[in-house]
Amino acid sequence: MQLNYKTYGQGEPLIILHGLFGSLDNWHTLAKKLGEQYQVFIIDQRNHGKSPHTSAMNYPAMAADIASFMDEQKLQQAFLAGHSMGGKTAMELALAQPERVKKLVSIDMTPFGLPGGHEHLFEAMNTLDLSRISKRKEADEALKPLIGDFGIRQFLLKNVERAEEGGYRWKMNLPVIEANYHYLMQGVVEENRSFEKPTLFVKGARSDYLDPEQLASYQAVFPKAQLKSIADVGHWVHAEAPQAFQEVLEAFLVD
Repeated sequence: MQLNYKTYGQGEPLIILHGLFGSLDNWHTLAKKLGEQYQVFIIDQRNHGKSPHTSAMNYPAMAADIASFMDEQKLQQAFLAGHSMGGKTAMELALAQPERVKKLVSIDMTPFGLPGGHEHLFEAMNTLDLSRISKRKEADEALKPLIGDFGIRQFLLKNVERAEEGGYRWKMNLPVIEANYHYLMQGVVEENRSFEKPTLFVKGARSDYLDPEQLASYQAVFPKAQLKSIADVGHWVHAEAPQAFQEVLEAFLVD
């Protein structure tokens, strides 16, 4: 699978993976800054952005995508960071092929399973008939009664593009993502698998995806794990506090 990607800078390779409903565009500004020190690759994961659509959507397949991408780029090993769903993909690759990952960063994502919580977003997006939309503002207005948060609506609508036949369409493979959502909520922890290299869990202080009191359970799988919390931010740590996040990330990578 030929994943869509962009690359910035020179130096040791750093691969960054976006989260659910996201794309590499979410990381453009920060990747450009990190490119002053590293060769940064930002990637659209399968069924997202401009990467291919496929019926399979689970972490072993998504991690294999990244390993294949590294082969294509002739990267034996890289720093690997991922936000949310991307964090799970990164952890899966580190556990399955630890020799490919130099250091691991999971941004506001646990290695264990989650109960869900995005069902209302799927419902809202499925009610939106993009073929009848002539302006993005119309799509925003249509979603507003179902998704009150302006920031979340704008994040989701970054996945909308003009259709050749008129109107708009989703860039992401929404039906397959929804059909496989239960797989995306599963954990990546399996018996007899661990990643023995430096690992950083970055927590948004206002988010409940990571629990500092569970650090010992994370360290059972990632023995060299540490957890850093960034104040006054929620789940989208890198978007809400980009400078603070960059400082935490770079300090970990050079340590």
